[in-house]
Amino acid sequence: MKNPYEWLAAAINNHTWAVAGVAVAVFILALLGLSMVTMQTGDDTYIDKNTPRGALLAHYKETYGSDAIMIIYEADSVRSPDVLTYIDNLQEDLRNERYVDTVSGVVDLLKQANGGTLPSSTAEIDAIIGQAPPEMVERMLPSDLMTISVINLEAGVTMDAQQQVLNNIRSVIAISEPPPGLTVTVSGNPAFDQEMGEAMGSETGMLILVAMVLMVLAVTFLFSHVRYRLLPVGIVAVGLIMTFGFMGLFGIPISMVVVGAFPVLIGIGIDYAIQLHARFDEEIRRGTIPQAVWATVTQMGPSILIAMSATALGFIAMFFAPVPMVADFGMVCTIGVVSCYVAALIIVPVVAIVTRYRPRKEDAAPGSAPASGESLIERYDRLLGRLAYTVAKHPLPVILLFAVVAAGGFYLDEKVPVSADEKTFVPDDMPALLSLEKITRVMGSTSTIPIVVTADDVLSPETLAWIDQFGVYEQEHNDKITGVTSIATLIRQYNNGVLPSTEREVDDVIARIPENTLARYLNGNMETVLEFSTVDMEMSVARDLVGRIQDDVAWNNPPAGVTAKITGSMEMFAAVMDDIEESKTYMTVLGFAFILGFMILVYRKFSAISPVIPIVFIVGWNGAIMYLLGLDYTPLTAVLGSMTIGVASEYTILIMERCEEELSRGMEFLDAVQTAVQKIGTAITVSGLTTVFGFSALTFSTFNIISNFGIVTVISVGFSLVGAIVVMPAILAVMYRFSGRSRVIAAAGVAE
Repeated sequence: MKNPYEWLAAAINNHTWAVAGVAVAVFILALLGLSMVTMQTGDDTYIDKNTPRGALLAHYKETYGSDAIMIIYEADSVRSPDVLTYIDNLQEDLRNERYVDTVSGVVDLLKQANGGTLPSSTAEIDAIIGQAPPEMVERMLPSDLMTISVINLEAGVTMDAQQQVLNNIRSVIAISEPPPGLTVTVSGNPAFDQEMGEAMGSETGMLILVAMVLMVLAVTFLFSHVRYRLLPVGIVAVGLIMTFGFMGLFGIPISMVVVGAFPVLIGIGIDYAIQLHARFDEEIRRGTIPQAVWATVTQMGPSILIAMSATALGFIAMFFAPVPMVADFGMVCTIGVVSCYVAALIIVPVVAIVTRYRPRKEDAAPGSAPASGESLIERYDRLLGRLAYTVAKHPLPVILLFAVVAAGGFYLDEKVPVSADEKTFVPDDMPALLSLEKITRVMGSTSTIPIVVTADDVLSPETLAWIDQFGVYEQEHNDKITGVTSIATLIRQYNNGVLPSTEREVDDVIARIPENTLARYLNGNMETVLEFSTVDMEMSVARDLVGRIQDDVAWNNPPAGVTAKITGSMEMFAAVMDDIEESKTYMTVLGFAFILGFMILVYRKFSAISPVIPIVFIVGWNGAIMYLLGLDYTPLTAVLGSMTIGVASEYTILIMERCEEELSRGMEFLDAVQTAVQKIGTAITVSGLTTVFGFSALTFSTFNIISNFGIVTVISVGFSLVGAIVVMPAILAVMYRFSGRSRVIAAAGVAE
């Protein structure tokens, strides 16, 4: 029975057009899936709704509220009657929009103080504002140059519905006729999410274009000795389209982190195409096209499968990340490397048969040696060989040196800060971010920390008293909290500032509160919510605040049967910081476990762990470079460890396999290591450089989270080459000594 690669080689040789037809059918299916790809922003990218924390957050937003949309008005004087009349008319129009609950602004304050009508003169307007509470005026009218309208949406409005409301608001503003000199800007978290989604869409296209251009340049200069040298770029493009298609078919959305996967795939995928193309070009020089197809598919196919599987296992470790978009990144990368591998395995031989591939003449190859001397590549080969020989002869000093650096890197890695502030991930000049920062400067933080309280009866006097007391306690003991609203404060408001002491009194007050207002804080008789307003602060400070409130809940000893759980966006991002801190190590360890198990399963001997040891060093070096460059761990850079394992394992495995091959031919150990690095080192250097070109596209991103990831991945690939070419020979030497083959090394040293 033929193995799958022999079967595929025979099918390509004997039924070329049938194989091509099947490949085209799969490609068309991917094109259909391409139309189903969606963009995703918001909470779902950070937290899994199926977890208790995610379910509570979803329940809170569906039951009690959603983000508000802000409209910023800027003019030489927003107190002008013409401007205020325009704002009043616009607010009336917006109140009629679907999903809009309330619309409020400075005009409502003026109308309330003027018998329900808007004052018609500047003097009347100034007089009313002068008598209004200063804190209210400061929020609604921070200066004569700007004022803000707040549009509160109905509770439980979905992200899609919010986007619909935003589009409708913009349409209403577009057909309105603002007075000359008045600028109207739509802002708030929903507007920020919408613009971020649109930016991600354009960013994805830009990064793919840059990566493909860089790949063309890399392949043109580094792969010029073969015919159809740009074929690998076309293969990667096919693999990328297949990846997009399967994303659409499997329902995997594009998020801020997933955007970074596509240049990574281009950088890795080009390697498979180049290796198969180069092997076919090598085989065709000494045989016929069918023979070259057979040799390439049956011999190179399984070897690349092992390397690809090792890479995929690094990405599969990300499936277990608690942050959904990190898991999606791993899933997309896994789909992508498999797609690029399959595309290369089929397209290279099929194109060769269809075009009747002929190798380029040796004397036409750029970089070939002139008659009187060596080429640059040949000199580089000899340099690598001498370096490997020296390292393998004196392995312990090399290992100790790099191990000490790695140990320092692991120590520094613990000092690298963690960031989960979404606003630091996006371009600094993104209009939605700038307008949101303007609102924060004027109104303070628009975020709150909600606490969902459940009990058999949350309206019992005892429970209400605890809710009221806890709200007061937090305000008095934490300067980051500026206020609290709850069912207790609402009842006080409708009961002359007094909290009822009996159930009957509570029922009487509840009956006087409008149903819409009550629903904002109460869900039946068994659940209610407190909301703490806070100052604007960095996410690390917010993380500490959330932890302190959690401790305070326990300290204040809720009545029997009462539970209080913190939720909301601030708590979610604080949890994401914890998840990043924990998952970056967990994913790295899991990646090592997967690779180690895979290597032992494939090679079935102890020395199979050799390729993993340099990768441990590389991961340590990554931590050091992140600390020295002042970078943060984010949901994207958190994948660096497991991704490095996948990328670097290919290089170290290839060095080990070639060394084993030379040893099996009877070569002495030091000569085998020298030959392995000399033959494979140049190939993986070229491969590594093409990968670097692909990863470099990430540094062009306007998203800070992606560009920083690009910097560290490019450096990490460089580390991977050093680990394979310099550290791997030393590890192999030590392994051979421990495996009882030190006599070979000693003999080689004497012979020298």
